[in-house]
Amino acid sequence: MSEDLRARVAELAPWFHNIHLPGGVQTAPDHFLLDYPGNKFAEFGVCLPEDLTGKTVLDIGCNAGFYSVEMKRRGAARVVGIDSDDRYLAQARLASEALGFGDSVEFRNLSVYDVAQLGERFDLVIFMGVLYHLRHPLLALDLIREHVAGDLMLFQTMQQGSKDDAVVPEDHPFYVPGTWTPPDYFDDRDYPKLHFIERKFAGDWTNWWAPNRACSEAMLRAAGFTVTAHPQDDVYLCRISDVPFAEHGPAAVYPSTGGVRA
Repeated sequence: MSEDLRARVAELAPWFHNIHLPGGVQTAPDHFLLDYPGNKFAEFGVCLPEDLTGKTVLDIGCNAGFYSVEMKRRGAARVVGIDSDDRYLAQARLASEALGFGDSVEFRNLSVYDVAQLGERFDLVIFMGVLYHLRHPLLALDLIREHVAGDLMLFQTMQQGSKDDAVVPEDHPFYVPGTWTPPDYFDDRDYPKLHFIERKFAGDWTNWWAPNRACSEAMLRAAGFTVTAHPQDDVYLCRISDVPFAEHGPAAVYPSTGGVRA
């Protein structure tokens, strides 16, 4: 039995998630990040509710389904994992089946830009390890807030630069008052910065962006999320804000709809 499972895992290699399957089978035992993402989840998982009974979960960019399965372990009534890579989805279905969840976790080929097609809101949205792969990261956050976020969002992104908060003015002047000198705080290490990676990062051309901490939190606020926990440098637990899209209102982001929310 385990040899058959091992062969099926090998057919779908390489795996980015090292998932522990029955019979001692691991999907990526030689992962360069060791027992990833289990080792990472062990450190920040306590920020999530231990009991998700009756809750619905959307895992965006689910990869091989590690987080989808973990949310099912915590009792979630409905878990949907989406990804735009069919091989990842095949891995996720195999892992879910091998761990005894069968088709109780739904996996669909959708990108984050297509989340409106789901037509429902979820109690918990997982958006881990995706933002920095996107050409349009703030649009993705807006679409999540506008269409699928019902309460909580677990968010993670690769970050570079300062890990400190930034204090920025409410309004940015062209010049320092009384002078013709532009403000110099844009060069401060803590100012919100979204570093653009034109070519590759760690050999991967899909790594487009690397925000610093201040930028990650500013983008979340701008999209209508409030950070409620920060269990790791690059992990944030958020709750949807009463007023989405900061102070600008949805009409500023979706002028064609007049700001009417779904």
